[in-house]
Amino acid sequence: MARFVRWYGSGPLHLLVLIASFALTGYTMVRLFDVQPLEVALWFVGAAVLHDLILLPLYSLADLSALSVLRHRAAGGPTVPWINYLRVPTFLSCLLLLVWFPLILRLATPYSRDTGLSDGVYLGRWLAITGVLFAASATALALRLRRVRRAGSAAEDAPPDPGQGTAP
Repeated sequence: MARFVRWYGSGPLHLLVLIASFALTGYTMVRLFDVQPLEVALWFVGAAVLHDLILLPLYSLADLSALSVLRHRAAGGPTVPWINYLRVPTFLSCLLLLVWFPLILRLATPYSRDTGLSDGVYLGRWLAITGVLFAASATALALRLRRVRRAGSAAEDAPPDPGQGTAP
């Protein structure tokens, strides 16, 4: 087993899940290309171009901007890697916007008959979900900061270890 892990880099369960996901993806691709091959190929090329040429530079710039603007922290305070507490809700909110933008921006008129909802509810719900995501992330960050501060103050209040004195 150790030889397999050294050769592959992970356990056999990881390899099994990877093979299963490739099999499912291959099956899906075969089924999609049987129905509308040109449209599926255009969609994949368009998604790759949209992501690599437009979205990746945009969210990289946004991430670097957030890091440079919010880099300053109080001196003497505990350091916590806070950027992921901003990245995760932003990513999830943008993903929801990307998936549901026709309904959120009221661009899809035929869907009201299918869903039974008016176009006006989607923007408010997306904003509410975004607010909940950022509030949950801020709460998680506050709890993490509190835990780090308590651990820091407990270390300061602890008596010094007698084995760690100055060298003779």
